[in-house]
Amino acid sequence: MMFVSQQWMLSLEILALVFLLGTTFSLAATRKTNKNIITNIFMSPKIELNPGFVSNKVYYDVEFPRGHISLKSFNAELVDDAGNSIPLYQTYLHHWIVIRYHQPKNVTPNSQSGIIFQRNNGFCQEDILGQYYGLGSETRSTNTYIPDPYGIEVGNPAEIPKGYVEKWLINVHAIDTRGVDDRVGCIECSCDLYNVTKDENGNALSPNYKGGLQCCPDNSKCKMRKGFLGPKKSIYLKYTVMWINWDVNFMVPVKVYIFDVTDTLKLSDKSKGISIKHDCKVEYEVEPCSKSNVNGRGCVDVKRASFPMKSGGYVIYGVGHLHTGAIGSTLYGQVTLNNCN
Repeated sequence: MMFVSQQWMLSLEILALVFLLGTTFSLAATRKTNKNIITNIFMSPKIELNPGFVSNKVYYDVEFPRGHISLKSFNAELVDDAGNSIPLYQTYLHHWIVIRYHQPKNVTPNSQSGIIFQRNNGFCQEDILGQYYGLGSETRSTNTYIPDPYGIEVGNPAEIPKGYVEKWLINVHAIDTRGVDDRVGCIECSCDLYNVTKDENGNALSPNYKGGLQCCPDNSKCKMRKGFLGPKKSIYLKYTVMWINWDVNFMVPVKVYIFDVTDTLKLSDKSKGISIKHDCKVEYEVEPCSKSNVNGRGCVDVKRASFPMKSGGYVIYGVGHLHTGAIGSTLYGQVTLNNCN
């Protein structure tokens, strides 16, 4: 990552779709292409923002294709009331994520009662990075189409507990930058610009925590230029989903993995074999350049992580998610083959 004599909190995740060896599928599917792809456009609930404010809300039971299907693509962007794209210099899309869950039937609308979250197959602990899809400001230029004959299988009745139904939620983190004093600092969630000193649980933030997710929570406000006035605006996350009704004769299922570069692995030798415990922190701090390295070109910080897989397979699709200050990301295989960057 490139930076010049400043401290940054960066986020770097890679989403990979993997076909695991040993997965049951029809050999005929590898030689066929299903042309019956369905495409539909959905809108999130309305998001209202005043200049300088942040919205970071979770919307349960959003509109989503139902039934036993194979997901092929999920693209998203922020739009206004008329459906027009909103430029990032007005509203910065920090991130959006889509999470699958099961819930008892006949609950009241928007209820969170009895929810069982269905994580992806990645390694992160508990409720960290469990989404099926998720990107940020890079959304509009990122192709998410999964090549044939592969797809993400969801809605399988055999995997839904009796008396439950499958649903989806979306989290949208948007920052309105109209009239702010320091746009770059606002989208980097600099703590001093938001005047935030405590985390979402009310605990004091470390004085070394200069910026990051903890400093731009829902309903927070970034420092504004003196005298700026602007209207409240309504925006939406517009998401376009492509899918195929599940047919074992046409589809080969892939697994969703999210790799976090901050993940630290702890290995323990137990009687039943080696146990691996993951600790994904989502963000990490890049130290400022030393004085000896400040030469007008900046300096580069490289962070690496490796992840042992229980079984082999093939990477079918991959995409990285990074924040301001980052140069890029690369996913390598065991023999240092460059799978994607």
